[in-house]
Amino acid sequence: MSDLAFWVGATLLVACALAVVTAKSLYRAAYALSGALLLTAAFYASLGSALLATVQVLLYTGGVLTLVVYALVVSRGTTTAGPPRKPFAAAATAALVFGALASFGRSVPPARLGSEPMGGRELGLLLFQRYLVPFELLSLLLLAALVGALMVARLERAR
Repeated sequence: MSDLAFWVGATLLVACALAVVTAKSLYRAAYALSGALLLTAAFYASLGSALLATVQVLLYTGGVLTLVVYALVVSRGTTTAGPPRKPFAAAATAALVFGALASFGRSVPPARLGSEPMGGRELGLLLFQRYLVPFELLSLLLLAALVGALMVARLERAR
């Protein structure tokens, strides 16, 4: 990938991410999220990781985004965002999470030089054998988040 293509893609990715959090309509935010997810898949593909790019498109862009739109349709709630409730608390929380992730990233040892990248078969075996329980817990967490969002939408609609 050339430097120009990288910077164009990175700029588009940041623009899509900003559109997700600033969109007035939840449907427009979902479309912007699909753009961000597809651009992330393009970065994975440009780095030579076809498996991650495919999983990104099928699982996240296809699956999660379908669930988001389904939740919006089922909740029949308002599709426009109101004023931010606590923007400073949200910004402080985001900065705290970013700092925690950055410190975790610094603690990860670098990859060994000359090591071969893991293939799809090896990654699949690792994911569904060694990391099967965290993988399934993540799916339950996503399901609980969807059910919780539907419950909150129903409660707010009843008021």
